[in-house]
Amino acid sequence: MSDEHTTPNNEELENINNEGNNEASEQNELATSDTKITHLGGMYQEWFLDYASYVILERAVPHINDGLKPVQRRILHAMRRMDDGRYNKVANIIGFTMQFHPHGDASIGDALVQLGQKDLLIDTQGNWGNVATGDGAAAPRYIEARLTKFAQEVVFNPKTTNWKLSYDGRNKEPITLPVKFPLLLTQGVEGIAVGLASKILPHNFNELIDASIAYLQDKPFEIFPDFATGGMIDVSRYNDGARGGAVKVRAKIIKEDNKTLNICDIPFGKNTSSLIESIIKANDKGKIKIKKIDDNTSDKVEILIHLPNNVSTDKTIDALYAFTDCEISISPNCCLIEDNKPKFVGVSSVLRQNTDHTVELLTRELEIRLSELEEAWHKSSLEKIFIEERMYKEAGYENSESKDEAIDFLDKCFEPWKPKFRREINRDDLTALFEIKMGRILKFNSDKANDYIKGLDDEMVEVKNHLENIIPYTIAYYKHIKKTFGKDHPRMTEIRSFENIEASKVVVKNEKLFINRDEGFMGTSLRKDEFVCDCSDIDDIILFYKDGRYLITKVSDKAFVGKGIMHLAVFKKSDTRTIYNVAYRDGKKGTTYVKRFAVTGITRDKEYNVTKGTVGSDVLYFSANPNGEAEVLKVILRPKARVRNLVFDYDMAELAIKGRGAMGNILSKYEVQKVALRKKGVSTLGGRKIWFDKDVLRLNSDSRGDYLGEFHADDSILVITKSGEFYHTSFDLTNHYEDDIHIIEKFNPDKVWSVAFYDGDQKYFYIKRFQLEASNKKQSFIGEHAKSYLVRITEVDYPRLEVKFGGDDKERENVIVEVDEFIGVKSFKARGKRLSTYQVSKINELEPIRQKEVEPEPEKPTQEDDEDQMNLFEQQ
Repeated sequence: MSDEHTTPNNEELENINNEGNNEASEQNELATSDTKITHLGGMYQEWFLDYASYVILERAVPHINDGLKPVQRRILHAMRRMDDGRYNKVANIIGFTMQFHPHGDASIGDALVQLGQKDLLIDTQGNWGNVATGDGAAAPRYIEARLTKFAQEVVFNPKTTNWKLSYDGRNKEPITLPVKFPLLLTQGVEGIAVGLASKILPHNFNELIDASIAYLQDKPFEIFPDFATGGMIDVSRYNDGARGGAVKVRAKIIKEDNKTLNICDIPFGKNTSSLIESIIKANDKGKIKIKKIDDNTSDKVEILIHLPNNVSTDKTIDALYAFTDCEISISPNCCLIEDNKPKFVGVSSVLRQNTDHTVELLTRELEIRLSELEEAWHKSSLEKIFIEERMYKEAGYENSESKDEAIDFLDKCFEPWKPKFRREINRDDLTALFEIKMGRILKFNSDKANDYIKGLDDEMVEVKNHLENIIPYTIAYYKHIKKTFGKDHPRMTEIRSFENIEASKVVVKNEKLFINRDEGFMGTSLRKDEFVCDCSDIDDIILFYKDGRYLITKVSDKAFVGKGIMHLAVFKKSDTRTIYNVAYRDGKKGTTYVKRFAVTGITRDKEYNVTKGTVGSDVLYFSANPNGEAEVLKVILRPKARVRNLVFDYDMAELAIKGRGAMGNILSKYEVQKVALRKKGVSTLGGRKIWFDKDVLRLNSDSRGDYLGEFHADDSILVITKSGEFYHTSFDLTNHYEDDIHIIEKFNPDKVWSVAFYDGDQKYFYIKRFQLEASNKKQSFIGEHAKSYLVRITEVDYPRLEVKFGGDDKERENVIVEVDEFIGVKSFKARGKRLSTYQVSKINELEPIRQKEVEPEPEKPTQEDDEDQMNLFEQQ
């Protein structure tokens, strides 16, 4: 048989051996003539450089044109080839993608799940995991996927795609996909290559479209990250997403009640498990105090933190941000592939290049469409003339002996019409006329052919107009994309300014400070010695000595601080309200001075002195006053001839508060024997001036934001929300406020509020006037019905409202309502008085006509008046 295996004979074996010997001898001669020895180190350098380049270009870093890594691009290309409108098993997609991606099914499966979880390009079905909880997706054989309508419209176009052979040469794959959208910035990306990394944060779908439109219109724009996990972000140091920038991301924490906090959004890159673990660690270290944690997360994040009794919710929120993953810092690094090499740019530059690329792709699509229309017009016109002129009936055509002769005849027949055609009539055009079936010729309709050709003409005019106005055309394209798909992509992450939280101010007092005065030791482990105060393990302690020295040192288990300690306490940096009152003798027999000062900040473990530093100086009196109190001192002088008053009182309030280095005022020119407390004093600092910063929704005493007033111990803050509720808080700077604040001010119980609102229960608009009562709980003054809403609230004395009617009553004249005459002042719980039975469309507040009369203050007597009264008295 011809295909049967045969054994070579001796002659054939000899020929094979001779050929092998000849090849070996040729290789030996070549090696001898050009010997090159490569050392192992050199081989490593070349191979490693090749490997590094491959990882950067083909694995980890996205391309600027389509914003995709190679594995993502191959997945989308495979799904496009498989697409039939139905879902495909992920296992099937992975197997199909392996025709293009040579790195195994695991890398393809992971990348496919990540793409699916972004909910933009891939429509998923089944358990695809949960980004919030960190749960993984089900096995590939259980879950399914297909391309979204957005991906079908924006990502693919074979006519504008540049192709290359796959790794095995059997298939074609795209070099980059023709994405007409800033996909890279929408999805974000993170990849680690050899020697560099890329971390581009995701941005909002609609905001990117608006920015692209603004760029095309030569308008300025800014874009900031937006995360699917929600939360809050501080972008003050974003630096356009380039290297060196950073953003702070916070979880959103809501106060459910005085003992429960609800974490309803988590920071980007974290999940509920890692977040809870960080909270438990902070609790174990004593940074925060919590009772228990409940994770109720399902489709939405809900982590309930239950607090023990007497633990502040506001301080706990700050502590969660300071010591747990409720606040994290992210450093973006916008690195991508451009011109086949890595490049570091900003996200604004990426958006501009993506937008320019979109303009280029749309231009190419229009040019291709124009050429297709011109070709269709050419062929239709040829066919129309061929049939209408009955060229197929001509004797020269029917009697042609060959195809070439028939084509030559047709070419002559078209001679009168050739000037009207837009290109030359070639042989292929004429050959195509032979393929027209007789059925089409019999059914040919001249009017329909004319309409079809006219339609082609109209569309060509339209396409040419688009090409001439490509920028407006691109803007219209972006608006179409936003209108069609934008509603599914609202901003999830709230952009906010964050106030820096000092850990020392919010840490739980997890330690107790003790002191052994006899031996001179201080620390948290001296539990048998004198208790000083509660503190934390990150606090600083300020110590004052009898000889006038003072210093600040860190809390520790046990530290030698020396003897003669007069006062020690937890030190608060930048504290201007804690005032130290001191009386000291300069030297052994020097003058006695008194001074008042604050210590706002000094170098740790460096000794300072409240005295002038003279040897033998001694502190005769010392007090630390947390609110600037100034006491009255009893001063006893040493007996001496001609000194009458050996005992007198001295009011420290007469002293001005100066710097800690000031010498002070002379207490007495005589020698002072003793200084003691006569009477406790009151604060000389007055009330505390408080401002509200709308950007961070926090109180402060640093003159940032709106001034609320000067607050004393019994004062409180009134908060009125946009939803028609009110509550009161203290003026503690650690308070947290929600972003639905309508009015925030110092509470005045005598103020009368006038309110117009819609009552969802009665379905009418009402007006009411009331005074608010102090309440720490939220209370509504518009009722509890879900459809009730606040229209107007004012504090003027004689408010005037203009009522406009709508619906069936829109022809009615506007009505002016004098509110103080319309209704009297009642409880905030009262329903109020119905404004009108007609349909109301709008309620406007007008300028009041009347003003409250202010009683004139009695004139203060002048110096001349005092002299006149004195003269009159003397005369009498």
